[in-house]
Amino acid sequence: MKTILKTTAAALAFAVVAASPVFAGTLENMERERAIMLETLLSGNMTPAERQSKSAIARVRLIDLERMVLRDESLTGKNTPHVRAAFENYDLTFLIHASAENNRAPLDHWLTQLGVSTQSVMGARPGLR
Repeated sequence: MKTILKTTAAALAFAVVAASPVFAGTLENMERERAIMLETLLSGNMTPAERQSKSAIARVRLIDLERMVLRDESLTGKNTPHVRAAFENYDLTFLIHASAENNRAPLDHWLTQLGVSTQSVMGARPGLR
């Protein structure tokens, strides 16, 4: 009888948690969209036309999300590691705005910020480390 009650209670608790809405803030939404855009730009499974089309759509969404994060008053005064890291790494976090400020394509700007250049890619040797 106790196992039935425990199982029922666990199932009820799971149903309540699963039915509750999940909240993602503006920063999380922007980061998710940026990851999708970078995945699209780096994907080898698309034609150039598909990549261009998908990245153009992602770019428009990312511009809006970056503006939302920059204007989000709920982030003001938050001193969490996540928020601190986002604003300390402006060039990577706000990819579209930073790439426009530097007159570069978003992927070129991102790779430059990570220290990847054409010379470093061309000089790399394929193989196991």
